Amino acid sequence: MTTTTTPQASSVEPVPRPGVRRPSLPRLTAVELRKLADTRAGLWLLIIIGLTTAVIVTLQLVFADAADQTFANFFVPSLLPVGVLLPVLGILSVTAEWSQRTALVTYALVPRRERVVVAKLAAVVLAALASVATSLAVAAVGTLIAGTSGGAGSWEFDETLLLNSVVFQVANALMGVAFGLLLLNTPLAIVTYLLLPTAWSIVGGLVPALHRPAGWLDTGRTMEPLFTTSLDADQWARLAVSLVVWLLVPLAAGLVRTLRREVA
Repeated sequence: MTTTTTPQASSVEPVPRPGVRRPSLPRLTAVELRKLADTRAGLWLLIIIGLTTAVIVTLQLVFADAADQTFANFFVPSLLPVGVLLPVLGILSVTAEWSQRTALVTYALVPRRERVVVAKLAAVVLAALASVATSLAVAAVGTLIAGTSGGAGSWEFDETLLLNSVVFQVANALMGVAFGLLLLNTPLAIVTYLLLPTAWSIVGGLVPALHRPAGWLDTGRTMEPLFTTSLDADQWARLAVSLVVWLLVPLAAGLVRTLRREVA
């Protein structure tokens, strides 16, 4: 006699696999901050930015008059050279993805490219804020040394100057990101960023018919009042118009190009 047995259904239910969570924006920003120092060029650029601030304060301690050795006077001169280097850092944060051939990996892990771009913008803004903090710290050290070596050592400082310095450094850094997104090529983006505003400043100063437009579109002129403690409404308006032309327009066009470019 043959006995047929019917297999019983297993009472153990399959455990569902948890879905893969996409990385948060703070985590992406932390990754982009790390990328700023991952390449040899980015690391040396960060080192040069810090050394530049220290060298400027040191030269003032050695050669400046004792009455000029104040916290404000140590702080302000370091803003301009650092403001020239920060855009290069912003350019590298974008173009390194394509020159180092990591864009394929980055956009495969984070398919929504706009989230990567936002993280890069946030990382560069944090780097610009860190540069302001570094300038403040080095200026403080210089003031302490000046106070003990016969200099004025005055700590008098207008808070408006701090706000202006943040606007100056963040705007410069973001302009670098905008040109990097637009051109996606490191040498071309750096040369274009340095050449176009300089050429426009020269032409605007030489051609009489362009004197008035240059007053609104030349960032060299519109950002100059940021080194003072008093900006009127007209100066803020000129600054805003110049940033629309040199920051927002390239940033918008670069974002469109980055979102549409095929990753090979």
